[in-house]
Amino acid sequence: MTSSYWVVIPAAGAGRRMGARGVPKQYLRLGDRAVIEHAAAPFLADARCGGIVFALAADDHHFRTLSLARDSRVHTTLGGQERRDSVLAGLRAIDALTGTDPLVLVHDAARPCLQAASIAAVLAASEQHADGALLAVRISDTVKRSDVHGYVENTVARDGLWRAQTPQAFRLRRLMMALERNLTATDESAAMEAIGARPALVAGSPENLKITEAADLPWAQQILAGGHPMSEQRVGFGLDVHAFGDGDHVWLGGVRVPHGQGIVAHSDGDVILHALCDALLGAVGLGDIGQHFPDTDPQWKGAASVHFLRHVLQLVAERGFQLVNADVTLVGEAPRLAPHRDRIRATLATELGVSEDRVNLKATTTEKLGYLGRREGLAAQVVVLVASRA
Repeated sequence: MTSSYWVVIPAAGAGRRMGARGVPKQYLRLGDRAVIEHAAAPFLADARCGGIVFALAADDHHFRTLSLARDSRVHTTLGGQERRDSVLAGLRAIDALTGTDPLVLVHDAARPCLQAASIAAVLAASEQHADGALLAVRISDTVKRSDVHGYVENTVARDGLWRAQTPQAFRLRRLMMALERNLTATDESAAMEAIGARPALVAGSPENLKITEAADLPWAQQILAGGHPMSEQRVGFGLDVHAFGDGDHVWLGGVRVPHGQGIVAHSDGDVILHALCDALLGAVGLGDIGQHFPDTDPQWKGAASVHFLRHVLQLVAERGFQLVNADVTLVGEAPRLAPHRDRIRATLATELGVSEDRVNLKATTTEKLGYLGRREGLAAQVVVLVASRA
């Protein structure tokens, strides 16, 4: 998993058509915080975030009144007339602060409903794709192109069409170069595309809305309050068993646990992650882990199961669902779970993009009965709840 990243939030726009008494839309209140505070919150809650640079207007007198302005990881710089100018200013500030070439996530100041799971998905994709990654939502509606008079000119095939969102993740210096060369790009991905890059599209959430109209504010408030209706909930169950073999460790929930034996498996044999993948796939009707990662395929030989989970989470998101919670049970006489419980739970929560209270982890034995009781292997059972939102 990406060890650290930085964030640029361009916030120099006036947005006065949305504002009240001249207040830019990013400073309008949503509950007890401003829109821009909600936009920054999931990054500041993530220990992997090295810092955030806000690119502000020269006459901005709102930002300093916010509590986040006093966070040690928060920095500001002078933005510009266009988004490109503000993002470039933020990137140059990070370059000066770090002197390195970190991964940078660019996020809109007016997107207050970003979920931790979406950040995790973009980070995972950017780790696998040198050209970076961005959140996007597939276009499901029929798309029409109009003429200058507002009449239908033709219908556009929607296959392969996506609506771009943020955050968008790229290496700092390559993105700087792309933006310096392209004066007309409407987002960071477009600038990267102009220099030959092909960023990965990561399925985002329709709830990651950008506030552009007054009607968006109550919708955002409803999303943040968790009061909007669940259109559908589904339960998934997963079970995985592996035999012990030669070795000195086992993998449990993405954590290497010392043990007097290893696991016999085509991949790393992580029973918790395998059961979790099966539970998620089952919840959204996508079969089982063996169909997606067959043990007859040499590319999965010795593979880390965390890569399976990331791919499965992408499939779940593409189906329009997100994880609500997961209940995990490890079954076996050994190794003991207690010394590793907190680390495994934290790792699972990070990969799933949820808070730790949404991941329960427990262990039990079969009272020395059967193959598990004879210490011949290890098993895990997982139950998940996923939900789509209206």
